[in-house]
Amino acid sequence: MRTSRPETNWAGSYEYQSTELHRPSTVEQLQEIIAGAPNVHVLGSRHSFNGIADSAEMITLRELPSDVTVDHAQGTVGFGAGLTYGELAAALRAEGLALHNLASLPHISVAGAVMTATHGSGDKNGNLATAVAGLEMVTSTGEVVTASRGDADFDGLVVGLGAVGAVTRLILDVETAYEVRTRAFEGLGWKALFDHFDEISASGYSVSVFTRWGDDVDQVWVKSRVTDAPEVERGDLFGAVASTVERHPVLGLDPTNCSPQLGRPGLWSERLPHFRMEFTPSTGEELQSEYVVARRHTLAAIESLRGLGDRMRGVLQVCEMRTVAADRLWMSMQYGQDTTCFHFTWMPDQDKVEQVLLDLEAALAPFEARPHWGKVFLADAAAIAPLYERRPDFIRLLERLDPRGAFRNPWLKKHVFGE
Repeated sequence: MRTSRPETNWAGSYEYQSTELHRPSTVEQLQEIIAGAPNVHVLGSRHSFNGIADSAEMITLRELPSDVTVDHAQGTVGFGAGLTYGELAAALRAEGLALHNLASLPHISVAGAVMTATHGSGDKNGNLATAVAGLEMVTSTGEVVTASRGDADFDGLVVGLGAVGAVTRLILDVETAYEVRTRAFEGLGWKALFDHFDEISASGYSVSVFTRWGDDVDQVWVKSRVTDAPEVERGDLFGAVASTVERHPVLGLDPTNCSPQLGRPGLWSERLPHFRMEFTPSTGEELQSEYVVARRHTLAAIESLRGLGDRMRGVLQVCEMRTVAADRLWMSMQYGQDTTCFHFTWMPDQDKVEQVLLDLEAALAPFEARPHWGKVFLADAAAIAPLYERRPDFIRLLERLDPRGAFRNPWLKKHVFGE
């Protein structure tokens, strides 16, 4: 049931302080571990870049039964919380089903992505947590709690930051499987982006704009759902030229591990992520940050960030802009507003990145930017609290379900509770 302590996160940038890692294989074992632990947290796929998952004792749910159960009548799939998106996609493939969206990497755990409101892209697509129709969790007393969409606490539990309890099972909405094709466009001018941002973001089912904040925008990846109608190929996108070779999000890097492009249709699970499932990111030589602004602030935020281009380029690998639809999940970055997300992939230098973040967060402060919970950021609870109108309700929910504070850790105290 237990092994030696975990060492670092996926990128090697955060060293866990935990002294013990539990590996329960049943919910009953999990209940016993949590009820007896003074301080505990669930460790997902280690793809967070901060201490959100750290604790004196940690738990991995990888040994719990996957128990994938499809309900075709309800249009849902239930499964054990240890699964990754790649594993879940393989199970759905056999049923001819799909999820509405995926993140850039299929290797991340479903529960971890849901708990932090991680997202894919698309004007009309909610983040990954919005697919949750129900969940089961173990609270700090060892009690099993279930909730379904429409229940009083549901919108507070879904994006729970790992602070409410250990999620053991999820139920997600599914739909009929579909295919997607990706086309990359290169050399978009800044004026074209400003003049046509809404048209560009609406040009596909999922759209990513990649830039290093130089003289022009590096790339736009347009991912479109395949229909019975033939594809209407476009040679350019508002001046950006259609690529004739496959590209990596960071121009100049080998695209071998990226998902296929050049308009070749493929299953949703093989095209929506930027990277192939068979490519396992064993070491991530990078840090990541992400800030989310209301859609109405997009152009002003871009202009503000362009002013920091020279400051960022020394440590920046690439920045990705994506749009995500609004939702009603209390601690979601998309709560109450359609959004534009600015995702930064940095060089693996924590000190230099944090120095840049001082200026970056100041530049985005007028737009009430919400940082992604699982990435590197500096804002504390005092700065974050005004950005989430349901935060007081969330804290009351935590106090009710975890009265002894077993799932609180220093990171949550600093960035959420303000202790």
